[in-house]
Amino acid sequence: MPAACPRGPTAAGATGHRSPNATELADVIRRFGPAFRRTHRLSVVQHKALDAIEVCRTAALGGHTDACPHCGYTRQSYNSCRNRHCPKCQSLTKARWIAARKADLLPVPYFHVVFTLPHDLNALVLHNRRTLIALLFSAAAQTLADFGRSTLGGKLGFTMILHTWDQKLNAHFHLHALVAAGALADTDDGARRWVASDATFLFPVGALSKVFRGKFLAGVKALRDASGLTLPAAMSSPPGGKPLAPLIETLYRKAWTVYAKPPFGGPARTLEYLGRYTHRVAISNSRILSIDDNAVRLTYRDRRDGDRVKVMTLPDDEFLRRFCLHVLPTGLVRIRHFGFLANRRKAVLLAQCRQSLQAPTPEAPPERTTDQWMLVLTGRDITACPRCGHRPLIRTDLPSVRPPLTFLRRAPPARDEITPQ
Repeated sequence: MPAACPRGPTAAGATGHRSPNATELADVIRRFGPAFRRTHRLSVVQHKALDAIEVCRTAALGGHTDACPHCGYTRQSYNSCRNRHCPKCQSLTKARWIAARKADLLPVPYFHVVFTLPHDLNALVLHNRRTLIALLFSAAAQTLADFGRSTLGGKLGFTMILHTWDQKLNAHFHLHALVAAGALADTDDGARRWVASDATFLFPVGALSKVFRGKFLAGVKALRDASGLTLPAAMSSPPGGKPLAPLIETLYRKAWTVYAKPPFGGPARTLEYLGRYTHRVAISNSRILSIDDNAVRLTYRDRRDGDRVKVMTLPDDEFLRRFCLHVLPTGLVRIRHFGFLANRRKAVLLAQCRQSLQAPTPEAPPERTTDQWMLVLTGRDITACPRCGHRPLIRTDLPSVRPPLTFLRRAPPARDEITPQ
């Protein structure tokens, strides 16, 4: 059963009430979604995401009524959709995930490294999402692992998080990697020891960029030669030549972007920073200013102008088209762990890291109910009456009244497919 949050059918944030004039992504979908679906060919997962966001925290998903037997106060709380692309459903998921990650952190600095694919590859990636996103993770992870072995003589531990968007909702495929400042190395006596990296510098980004570029493009060529890629019409094979050859040649000459930020001070700062990236979606409700008859106004940060916040207006179908670019295929994992954080051997290798660092093993995070998490996130005890303070409230379940999924009630649409899969 989805988590139920104490707010009305059109309420927004995961941790606060919606203001009367707030505009949400769900409002955009309700208003412009029907026409958009008629004129664009969407994948099943895109249809499901739009349907879920539209009915999130409304009576359609059911919920419950809380009533105070002391003063008569009542409120209705509606269930969340829990779709990973919904901007209202990420705060609780993120808090739970970060709490679980506390046990993985070491008392060392952490570096933030970003691997970015050139925009020349956007069309190819959009036609081959599963394959090329897997290659992106693999190329970036192998690059870091190689530098860990050659520079520090051991195994790095890092977490990678996929983002697919820029501030204007265009395609922008990149990975955020959180890397512990050191490696677990073998010793001559068969034991393992921690080898610390430089406190202010991990690896040269120019060298990382060249190795990452080489590994990714080698993977593209291998997939092409094995007929493992679907080519967009604009990338058709030249007469007498290999498919993608001009693009690959151009990309080999181009400098790829790998960016490394200064290290964090310790586990607490690391967790705070990690929370900004793990469960972020393409656009938050706070960025949507308003909608009118045929347009959506939203804010964005202009990276080329000192990160200044600006306002842009997009036609309604273009806004929804751009949002749908970032609805990921079912089962595609956005957050992955590598090195001594890889799930297969994490328990053993992390214990060896802590032993070498003489660091205590952290306690397992406490199990919390949804009510307890709401208290942690908002400071509000939702089991107590907000009028008189009486606890507990009497809860009565509300059944779901959701109709059949919208896209199952409609004939197949006719025009351009958003993200071929």
